[in-house]
Amino acid sequence: MGPLGLWNGLVFAAWLVVPFAAAGPHRWPAGWLHLAALAAGLAAHQAWVAHHNPALRAARSRPGPGTKGWDVGWNALFWPLHASVAVVAGLEFRARGAALPPVAWGAGLLLLAAGLGLSAWAAGVNPFFEGTVRIQRERGHRVVEAGPYRRVRHPGYAGLALVAAASPLLLRSMAAWWPALAVVTWLALRTALEDGVLRRELPGYRGYCVRARWRWVPGVW
Repeated sequence: MGPLGLWNGLVFAAWLVVPFAAAGPHRWPAGWLHLAALAAGLAAHQAWVAHHNPALRAARSRPGPGTKGWDVGWNALFWPLHASVAVVAGLEFRARGAALPPVAWGAGLLLLAAGLGLSAWAAGVNPFFEGTVRIQRERGHRVVEAGPYRRVRHPGYAGLALVAAASPLLLRSMAAWWPALAVVTWLALRTALEDGVLRRELPGYRGYCVRARWRWVPGVW
């Protein structure tokens, strides 16, 4: 595990503790339900990808050669930013802020399932679905047009954006929408930067952009 993997591992460990510390000594059901939904969803995601694309785990274990320097910085900030959604929700709970109605949790669960499902579908059909931005020349990097890539060019990021949008609903927190919006913006930035790299450096990608016009949502962006 490289420095980036170690850093992300520490962030994930903190993600399990810091939001509950922020919520204070009081019982926080929404925090536990959010954590349980994420854990179950991620387990299902990993099982799907392991079955349909078993070589991907090794490919994603560390940044490969040629990883863009800006993307290392992007990764280092992404998971703390994502974890801040739950931290802000915990602080709002501690301050006895107004909670979203219980129906929000069901809507969040549907969004979470859609986001993780889209991400798993993309990772299952794309052998080049690595964790950092680079042209994987040693692996014969090519354009993938299977599955969701027939309609959008970056379904994995679209799925992560849905996961980010699901979190304030699962946490039943109004204040958590602000860091969730920051996560979606951060994802959109990386999508645009990666799209530029692929246009410049990956053979056949410009033609693919004509066939798949949209990055995340057909007819929108």
